[in-house]
Amino acid sequence: MKIVSKQIIKGSGHIKLRPEEDEDMWHLYNLIQEGDNVRAPAIRRVQNVSATGSSDSHRVRTTLTLQVTRIAFTPPVTATTAAGDSSTSAPVEPTASLQIMGRVVEENDHVKMGAFHTLDIEANRDVRIEKAEWDSISLERVEEASQPGRGAEVGAVVCGEGTAAFCLLSQHMTVVLQRIDVPVPRKRAGSATAHEKGLARFYDTLYQSFLRHIPYANPTLRAIIIASPGWVRDAVFDYIMAQATQTGNKVLLGTRQKFMRVHVNSPHVHSLVEVLKSPEIVSQLKETKFAREGIMLDSFFKMLASDEQRAWYGPDHVALAVDRGAVGTLLISDELFRAHDPEVRKRYVTIVEDVREKRGEVLIFSSMHESGQQLNQITGIAAILTFPLDIEVVEAEEREAKEEEERRKKEANEEV
Repeated sequence: MKIVSKQIIKGSGHIKLRPEEDEDMWHLYNLIQEGDNVRAPAIRRVQNVSATGSSDSHRVRTTLTLQVTRIAFTPPVTATTAAGDSSTSAPVEPTASLQIMGRVVEENDHVKMGAFHTLDIEANRDVRIEKAEWDSISLERVEEASQPGRGAEVGAVVCGEGTAAFCLLSQHMTVVLQRIDVPVPRKRAGSATAHEKGLARFYDTLYQSFLRHIPYANPTLRAIIIASPGWVRDAVFDYIMAQATQTGNKVLLGTRQKFMRVHVNSPHVHSLVEVLKSPEIVSQLKETKFAREGIMLDSFFKMLASDEQRAWYGPDHVALAVDRGAVGTLLISDELFRAHDPEVRKRYVTIVEDVREKRGEVLIFSSMHESGQQLNQITGIAAILTFPLDIEVVEAEEREAKEEEERRKKEANEEV
């Protein structure tokens, strides 16, 4: 994403951005809130009425400014390939979409003030976002989204016998590019011909899909993971290398060191969480954002099982731990910052700022990653404490403090 222009004075103002890829649409979805003013290109149907009373309508391209009332994000499209159609079907380009609904706040020749409209945000077209207050989380996301050299860091093929899902993992998204499903008959006593033919079709379909969807030559791609239960991952890797050798694909052969084969218990996309915990992957990807999130979420659950006084979750409990300076690592989902109530968002922004001020680590999980979805299942906010705190004791202290404050106020009022 490119920053086209930026004007913020004392926390308020506007930033004009140019989204360039799917992940940029996700960033915009997390940046734009209800009440913001958004200006972007739009297509509007205009109706003209002649002097005789006849009417005709046509579409015009214009630029509209809306006060946002609702925003909707649709993840990238996932292609599905069955046996036999891999060579003839065209690759499906993943395209996330973003729709912004609201009232027009700047009138023009085609649209009256106050009219409702929906903006369909398009790649490589500028979007201006105006906020009454740009908080630290929003500004941080803008800077992060505009860093050069971003892109997919890991390609993954999660497969079983006859099935495979092709994924790309970037800092904020896990995109499932394609799923394939090829029937593989079981071996029969005395004859394995049908089984072998089914496997051959599966491997060929998988290889063609791999070439289309995994950007193995991209220098930003750190690893290519092949994960499966049983022996499938080894057979898939051997087939890919054999085909690359047979076809003289020197680029693919040159990326051999990027490939990593990992055992998982299930041939489904949610197994990527299990993949990112494996020691070989951790050592290879420890510097990536999503790997760090997966490691710390696993650490939180282990702490919750072994020493629950150092693993707190839920907004109220985490806020109490932050007040006591006990939070070493804060785990928080980006979903919480999309709260409709601005006061609720401010509360979470304050928690993040307080933890950072006290030298704690803050990890903002993307809910487009499996780890972020797991965190959302336990309220979306959790903390690993630097020292143990008993929740019941802390809550009792809070009640006593409130009762003491109320008593003092009452005594002060009686004296007056």
